[in-house]
Amino acid sequence: MLIPMNSDSDHFLIVITGPTASGKTTLSIEIAQFFSAEILSADSRQFYREMKIGTARPSDEQLSIVPHHFIGHLSISDYYNVSKYESDVLKTLEHLFAGSSFAILTGGSGLYINAVCHGIDELPDSDQSLREQLKDLYQKKGIRILQEKLRELDPEYYKKVDLSNPNRLLRAVEVCLTTGISYSELRKNMRVPRNFRIIKIGLQRDREELNHMINQRVETMMEDGLLEEVKELLPYRHLNALNTVGYKELFDYLDGKYSLAQAVEKIKTNTRRFAKRQMTWFRKDNEIKWFHPDEFEKIVKKVRGER
Repeated sequence: MLIPMNSDSDHFLIVITGPTASGKTTLSIEIAQFFSAEILSADSRQFYREMKIGTARPSDEQLSIVPHHFIGHLSISDYYNVSKYESDVLKTLEHLFAGSSFAILTGGSGLYINAVCHGIDELPDSDQSLREQLKDLYQKKGIRILQEKLRELDPEYYKKVDLSNPNRLLRAVEVCLTTGISYSELRKNMRVPRNFRIIKIGLQRDREELNHMINQRVETMMEDGLLEEVKELLPYRHLNALNTVGYKELFDYLDGKYSLAQAVEKIKTNTRRFAKRQMTWFRKDNEIKWFHPDEFEKIVKKVRGER
């Protein structure tokens, strides 16, 4: 199904996506400079100001080259979801398009990119960390806690679902918490028109090259003080924002479960697995045109050709 949008619009949202460590930050800045555009982050981990090193946030120097939005605008204790993000980005785009024909949306959070491009029109894939938290809650407090949460989040679906089925309850609660929209509403599967055109660029490297980039990035993070950042966040480890690669492994190290060297290797391994899951998501989108991040001229030609 094609994205419903205004094909006559002279406003273009250039989406630059791909797996972690594929080179999105550097290329996005180059493309933004070329087209006199500003950048909006679609990396949900970079939203949190306290998580700077472990999320590979653009450096202060990079942020000074081109105006960026949705980086460090939240605290880890803030509640935020993809529905609020969609609304915030559309408002920002309205402002940006008043002064420019182009804007850049970049990041590796496929659910958030889809929300901006399509609206939240389908049930998201499972959020593994949230699913684990809900399962833990179910195991400790029983099915009643899931029933109560669903009744609060989606009273319509609460009346229809088999309240004795914990898997269905878990899925419905997970979707509500992830998207900020009721499960029953999302099942209606409606797309939302956009008044701008969308050009999707995907960045890919061969597996060996990407794995090298991931390993190198983890080593750089450790040199830049990731362990110290994690130590400062230790009192907040229960928050969902921190249940993510690069933080949970070092929390385990601080608990004495692993040596530091083992924790670092686990970060590398889990980051590679995360990159693989990202690519599985992105390959489902046939509108993404794939390039190596060094192919700047080809990417510019692609963007110009869509105008």
